[in-house]
Amino acid sequence: MSNLLSSLPKTIHASLLLAVILFIGLFFGNEGFEFDRYFWSWLFRLAHVVVAIMWIGLLWYFNFVQIPNMPKIPDEQKPAIGKVIAPAALFYFRWAAFATIVTGLILAGLNGYLHDAMTLGFTSGGGKNTAIGIGMWLGLYMAFNVWFIIWPNQKKALGIVQCEPDVKAKSARTAMLFSRTNTLLSLPMLLSMVAAQNLY
Repeated sequence: MSNLLSSLPKTIHASLLLAVILFIGLFFGNEGFEFDRYFWSWLFRLAHVVVAIMWIGLLWYFNFVQIPNMPKIPDEQKPAIGKVIAPAALFYFRWAAFATIVTGLILAGLNGYLHDAMTLGFTSGGGKNTAIGIGMWLGLYMAFNVWFIIWPNQKKALGIVQCEPDVKAKSARTAMLFSRTNTLLSLPMLLSMVAAQNLY
């Protein structure tokens, strides 16, 4: 077991295997189910939740752990964060944001509420479509921030893209402020998503 848990790829593969075994057990224990729109909706909802956990989890890691603690780290140790940990975290962060948006839009399309949600329920009487629509628009704005503001500025701040020291400092602050903007919007976005599923 120690060998399995000492390797992240082995741990993830084992987790996937357990999930598949559980799925098969639920499938046969429930006398099977159709591979119809409901199945694909469930599958994309599962994928949406998984990648959203990665995205928001990393957003909160940056804002609750990394940013507040960087001033406490001695200067000679900061390159370990800036050259190793932050670039790896930002890779998963931006691609999880992308995957969250794609799976969410597919899910909305499969369930038939994409248009009504994107128009915030104005064409369908509000309620659930307004709630999920608010969550979707907040998610789209947050993903835009990740790809077009936070990531380009982080590349300068981390030295991935070479620039003058004053530009580097300004880029670090811009990335931090937009990361904080996404943190600010994360709870309203999550509230809207959960409300749409449970209050209507």
